[in-house]
Amino acid sequence: MERHVADVRAFNRFYTRLIGLLHQGLLDSPYSLTEMRVLFELDQAGRMEVSDLRRLLGVDAGYLSRMLGRFEGDGLVVRERSAADARRQVVELTAEGRTRFAGFDERAAEEVRDLLAGVTDEDGDRLVASMTTIKEIFGRTPKAERPYVIRPPRSGDLGWVVYRHGTLYGQERGWGMDFEALVARVVADYVDGHDPRREAAWIAEVDGERAGCVFCVRKDDETAQLRMLLVEPSARGMGIGTRLVDECVRFARAAGYRRMVLWTRDVLVGARRIYQAAGFELIEKERGEGRGAHGANGAHEAFVEEIWARDL
Repeated sequence: MERHVADVRAFNRFYTRLIGLLHQGLLDSPYSLTEMRVLFELDQAGRMEVSDLRRLLGVDAGYLSRMLGRFEGDGLVVRERSAADARRQVVELTAEGRTRFAGFDERAAEEVRDLLAGVTDEDGDRLVASMTTIKEIFGRTPKAERPYVIRPPRSGDLGWVVYRHGTLYGQERGWGMDFEALVARVVADYVDGHDPRREAAWIAEVDGERAGCVFCVRKDDETAQLRMLLVEPSARGMGIGTRLVDECVRFARAAGYRRMVLWTRDVLVGARRIYQAAGFELIEKERGEGRGAHGANGAHEAFVEEIWARDL
């Protein structure tokens, strides 16, 4: 490994000079590279908790607070207390912030176009392949340390929820199209007559890719229901499932519910552990019908339907 040190350092010096040329004046903006990264993440996410933004960027809380204060003074962002937890702050770009960032983003793209102007298609493919290799080698962060974002749904997310439930549980548990149809009905019911004061949903993202979801829906005036918790296999072990359930519980409590219930199946051992750790208790169970549920060898998979609940 020692023989590679000089070459890596030489590449770092070369690339630093190259990036320095690209960012002289940083797109003719008054903002630093870190500040531009904050604007980028807010533009991508739409609305974020400040704690999520800090964890994603790996910056000091005080430093981030000063940056956001500057952006507020410039009319680019707005901060407010979370409706689900008054101890938390959420931040999002203003209309002016989105317009300003769109201009910065276009100038950044133009600079890269200029950089690639003399590069052939063949060399461009080699360049991107090499960059991908570098990202793969140096991006092997332990799961527990990888940053993720929890955000509200955007256009396209609800279709993804149905698709991933059908695909993932079909592959892992052999559950058929009747289960996918059930998820589709739950999603449709969530949209129809949706009351944002008493119902909410969250999408988890890792490296800009959807990695999980959960929904909090109204069951009756005093009872909320947690539905459709899902975490992608690639993102399991990061604490995303626990965080999604915590968001549901906090929201339901702030929305005035006194109780929360959920439905699951006993074969979903990982999810049951998360529910139990969040204070839910098993209150009811019965043998499931098992329509469309088959193991990997095609045999019928027996399971038990369960109702869990907790007070808020």
